[in-house]
Amino acid sequence: MIKILNAETFKEKVFNYEENKEWNYKGNKPCVIDFYADWCAPCKTLVPTLEELAEEYDGKVDIFKIDTEKEQELSRIFGIQSIPTLLFVPVEGMPQMAKGALPKDAFVKAFKDVFNIEAPVS
Repeated sequence: MIKILNAETFKEKVFNYEENKEWNYKGNKPCVIDFYADWCAPCKTLVPTLEELAEEYDGKVDIFKIDTEKEQELSRIFGIQSIPTLLFVPVEGMPQMAKGALPKDAFVKAFKDVFNIEAPVS
């Protein structure tokens, strides 16, 4: 299931940027954060892919969305200048950013390369 984050839930589930200067991920499994806006056509094309991934990687990867129109502070903190922008957050190590509506195979590759999680067997 895809979860929408606001500044408060982001600080609880991902990173409390008010208390920490150094990156310190709070989650217990890797996550992808989709910075989007409702009016953005490429963002809308990404929704079915993210829904498929949320189902296929359930329990292995969390998928979050942040509305850049409502959460301008989070957008500013991460330097979001174009959408969609995706943040791949491993449990340990630094997050990696990708821009644009990626195809599903790019997510599967990133999950393997960044998160060390193999694609589920169909």
